Amino acid sequence: MRGYNYREKWHKLLTPEIVRKLTRINEYKGEQRLFIEAHKDELNELVEIAKVQSTESSNRIEGISTADDRLKNLVQAKTTPRNRDESEIAGYRDVLNTIHENYEYIPINANYLLQLHKDLYKFLGNIEGGTFKTADNIIRETDTDGNERVRFRPVPVWETAASVDELCKAFRDAKNEVDPLLLIGMFILDFLCIHPFNDGNGRMSRLLTLLLLYQSGFIVGKYISIEKIMEDSKETYYEALQDSSMNWHENENDYKPFVNYMLGVVINAYKEFESRAELLTDPGLSKADRIREIIKNHIGTITKSELMEMNPDISDTTIQRTLADLLKSREIKKIGGGRYTKYVWQVED
Repeated sequence: MRGYNYREKWHKLLTPEIVRKLTRINEYKGEQRLFIEAHKDELNELVEIAKVQSTESSNRIEGISTADDRLKNLVQAKTTPRNRDESEIAGYRDVLNTIHENYEYIPINANYLLQLHKDLYKFLGNIEGGTFKTADNIIRETDTDGNERVRFRPVPVWETAASVDELCKAFRDAKNEVDPLLLIGMFILDFLCIHPFNDGNGRMSRLLTLLLLYQSGFIVGKYISIEKIMEDSKETYYEALQDSSMNWHENENDYKPFVNYMLGVVINAYKEFESRAELLTDPGLSKADRIREIIKNHIGTITKSELMEMNPDISDTTIQRTLADLLKSREIKKIGGGRYTKYVWQVED
């Protein structure tokens, strides 16, 4: 069986680039803690936005979705699931809430991982929820010509339970010795390579990422959706996962690509928190000014629905009026029409 001794492996990750990222994240962590202490009440809106975005993005990566209005009502528990996709979304919502509210009391062991997985599927009455895989799963990919190939073979069924036990034990053994951000990246990579469940491995990996970050004091995911950042960069995510899983069964894989990617996700979350929180808590900004600043500082195009999602306290009418005013003053440009309308800041030549 593959070994998971992180105390022997983490030193190889200390490249100049990774060390710089670790330093920056810890600086962000301290800055965020001070900011939250001063603006706790105002930041509640970011928490609700992040819950919706996290639930939507993590499920959408797996091809699970529903209409925008249904999604928001499901996340806020204002409606009940109507179909399989909505049942899986509701399950994700509940596990996400469990992590938000109880992360300090969730040990990293196989029994608790199984319980979280069971809750992920509780609205389906799925007997597979809360049990390890019952058939060997193979990760395949299809190229642009439609040719399919095996990308990775996870551990076989008979090894799964023991592998998860060893994985969790190695994590616990290394907690007081290994930098938590490096340890989280290595643990999640190994979890994905074990692929312990018939279904839900990707979503569980993202929920566990959030849980482990919270337990290590990095709570940016409470205010900014880490899952959305991962969805927006999923091609890079899959490349990093592939690079770090090569020679995994032989204990010769390189964790650096995946850990480097995950650190980048956390940095992007802190950067977004910084810009969003400043706008939200600036008493000198009107709601229209806030919309203007968001579009101005947003890279690429943005839709009206995205603006509404980011600003639940601003009415549809105010956003529409602000967009019209910005178009009239030629500060923004409209692209497309109808439901596909997007807006972009008019950059001066």
